[in-house]
Amino acid sequence: MAAILRDTETWVFDLDNTLYPAGTTIYPEVERRMNEFIMRALELPLAEAQELRRRFFLTHGTTLRGLMVDYGMAPGPFLDYCHDLDLRALPPDPRLAAAIAALPGRKLIFTNATTRHAERVLERLGMGDAFAHIHDIVACDYLPKPDPSGYHALIARHALDARRCAMVEDMAKNLVPAAALGMTTIWVKGGPLADDAGAEHIHYTVDDLADFLTAAAQP
Repeated sequence: MAAILRDTETWVFDLDNTLYPAGTTIYPEVERRMNEFIMRALELPLAEAQELRRRFFLTHGTTLRGLMVDYGMAPGPFLDYCHDLDLRALPPDPRLAAAIAALPGRKLIFTNATTRHAERVLERLGMGDAFAHIHDIVACDYLPKPDPSGYHALIARHALDARRCAMVEDMAKNLVPAAALGMTTIWVKGGPLADDAGAEHIHYTVDDLADFLTAAAQP
């Protein structure tokens, strides 16, 4: 592992369900608020709002993208409402923070959420100063991962050599474009979707990210 990752000069991390466990209450709270927004905006009962949210996620990559494409909604009100979260249940993770800090090279966040949401989560995790930049959904022109355009925008904006990047994600499908660009891909198991750990676009499958990164940082 160390031999392959030794030449990595930029580490690209997803945020939600990657830098904290998928079993926390944060993502369910986001889903609850998405349901509420859809119910109010489209005047739907809960069951129909939930089904629409799931369908949008599967067909468009995010609920927001589905609302924009199918209903012409502006993104701002949706993002503001869904990310207005109480993060007190999210505990700091000094072990993972130390492992990330020990990695050589730049560290970036690449998220389908907003910069403000990412900043708040990172602060709660004790990682507020760990990352040089946050590449969010706005920087991707609201085209979510795994749309390849966001990856190209990330590379162009931050002058990255994809062949010297490692990308860490909890959704295996979001690693397909990364692998195609030449990035080393690291899948953190436990996210909301069941993905194929044996897929050829996944170079490493990880149960404990802190352990993996600690080992990767060893000479």
